[in-house]
Amino acid sequence: MSNIGLGDGSQTVSLVVLTGMLIASAMGVVLLQNIVYAAFLLGACFISVAGLYLLLNADFVAAAQVLIYVGAVNILILFAIMLVNKRQDYQDVKYGALRSVVTGVVCLGLFALLGVTVTSTNWAIAPSIAKLPSTMVVIGQHFFSDYLLPFELASILLLVALIGAIVLARRELVPDVVKVGQVDEESLELLEKPKEQLVASK
Repeated sequence: MSNIGLGDGSQTVSLVVLTGMLIASAMGVVLLQNIVYAAFLLGACFISVAGLYLLLNADFVAAAQVLIYVGAVNILILFAIMLVNKRQDYQDVKYGALRSVVTGVVCLGLFALLGVTVTSTNWAIAPSIAKLPSTMVVIGQHFFSDYLLPFELASILLLVALIGAIVLARRELVPDVVKVGQVDEESLELLEKPKEQLVASK
């Protein structure tokens, strides 16, 4: 009985820690003005969700959460933020205060709805859970037996999309020609133009 109590206690502590980490990182993503810090906190939010999946014995969903969202989507967002060096003055949004109030009311309404749902639902908890096979083993067996053809077609489709994105994004760029003695802020940033525009300007 002591082992069961210890397991329940560790799960409760893990749930509280992951929930606090998830709420804190989500609030940071919304409230921080530095977009790079917000992107890093988004990765922490995804990792917290993966931990919650592990507590639910969904090991495959947790691994997919880390590999896809943290390892692909979040890294892609960070690359997009750091590579795009577009400087633009901040402009006040029309009726910005009203939009903030409406957003706050909607968020509070959703929070109240979820709170009522959680407290009013009769969560049936089984006293004993039978040992089930790993979800990764079952999904792997289905992938390489029943769904082998769709799995391979999806991989080929992703490869074609990746090659197409590389071809569309690849551009031959050359830096601007800066005259001797003229050094300004734009020349220090090494702005680049396509060769076609450079030839046309000449």
